[in-house]
Amino acid sequence: MEFKNVYLIGIGGIGMSSLARHFKAEGCSVGGYDKTPSGLTTQLEKEGIEIHFEDSIDLVGDNFKDKENTLVIYTPAIPKQNSELNYFFNNGYLIRKRAEVLAWLTEGKTTIAIAGTHGKTSTAAIVSHLLKTAKVPFYALLGGISVNYQTNYLRPENGEASIIVVEADEYDRSFLRLHPDVAVITAIEPDHLDIYGTFEKLQEAYSDFACLVEPNGTLIVNSSASLLKPTLAHLCSYSNKFKADCYSDNIQIKDRKYYFDAHIRDLNIENIEIGAPGRHNIENSIAAMASIRSILPESAKYFKEGLASFKGVWRRFEIIVQNDQHVYIDDYAHHPTEIEVTIQTLKELYPDKKITGVFQPHLFTRTRDLAFEFAESLSHLDNLYLLPIYPARELPIEGVSSALILDEVSCANKKIVSKEELLDEIRNHKPEVFLSIGAGDIDRLVPEIKAILS
Repeated sequence: MEFKNVYLIGIGGIGMSSLARHFKAEGCSVGGYDKTPSGLTTQLEKEGIEIHFEDSIDLVGDNFKDKENTLVIYTPAIPKQNSELNYFFNNGYLIRKRAEVLAWLTEGKTTIAIAGTHGKTSTAAIVSHLLKTAKVPFYALLGGISVNYQTNYLRPENGEASIIVVEADEYDRSFLRLHPDVAVITAIEPDHLDIYGTFEKLQEAYSDFACLVEPNGTLIVNSSASLLKPTLAHLCSYSNKFKADCYSDNIQIKDRKYYFDAHIRDLNIENIEIGAPGRHNIENSIAAMASIRSILPESAKYFKEGLASFKGVWRRFEIIVQNDQHVYIDDYAHHPTEIEVTIQTLKELYPDKKITGVFQPHLFTRTRDLAFEFAESLSHLDNLYLLPIYPARELPIEGVSSALILDEVSCANKKIVSKEELLDEIRNHKPEVFLSIGAGDIDRLVPEIKAILS
């Protein structure tokens, strides 16, 4: 594929923006459309990428209408009626889905692909940081902003590397286009049932992904995840709950920091400090160390240093306020297990304090399918506020609202609020530990909540 221009429809998405940054770094002219501006699109514009927010072919730059030299990339979340996408289709442009382009970028490279219902972004970020610490050249396209590097795209200084780290997304079966040398599966739990229909079909897709790992490659699977098919790859299990091929033990909390011992097959590392809190990040780090050691065993000597300096991922248990009166954590969690782990981490770090949380459900279908599971996880809070459902790509479903969750939550103090009402509640009650969670636009409230609790 040779082209001078790259145009991305849905450029503000976290996965699409990493592609935009890649092609910009490769010297292409890059632009795109997104429905709404965000902090991420603002940053892309500062980096010299043209973006507009009205679906109009008239706003597309003339250089991107050069059919012979332009690649158009889109995601399956883009509505079929999008006029720009239809223009490019109807006029015979070179058009590829994001997943196809990601697969193309991995061709000829040693690929580390991180899959899983949850945990893949943090795990991919840990892999990337450990490679950076070991001074190994690589490319990485992440599904979140690394706090260490303030970007979701990393590349070698000289632009040459044989290793690439990517997230293998199960949505729309995108990960079935990859053929990784090393694959990690962090979790297989019910999600995206609007695509798969049943959990069994989702399990089947993950099993198909596992079979795409190169023969004699390495497949690293969380012990809690079950696959339905055998694979030719070398299988490696991991856990932070019990012994597996790779596991952690002796987990301790000192001064609100987590320490643990790691056992990566025959390698034992004691008293590791991890810079990003939570038992889930310990488990993610076990998978990350196992994936790197499978291809670069000499890099293991950098593991302890790298984990201590790892600062996490934007909106993954991100500490916004921490003073004598208040603690405020913001998290991207949008699946019941993620929420439960986030609340558990807060309870371990602040065992003597009441925890108040606000959750913005993401997608009508996910709320419908997992309402009871969401309620179980959220019931671990002392006080709960629920925002209306963030629809993203979906139209409303009759009878599906945040009330489905609220009705099943067991904590006594719970209510549905608007964004404005939420801010008033925080001003009036000044919670000592506050948690905002969700994958929609709840992050836009973070500056206002920070100002109140600072």
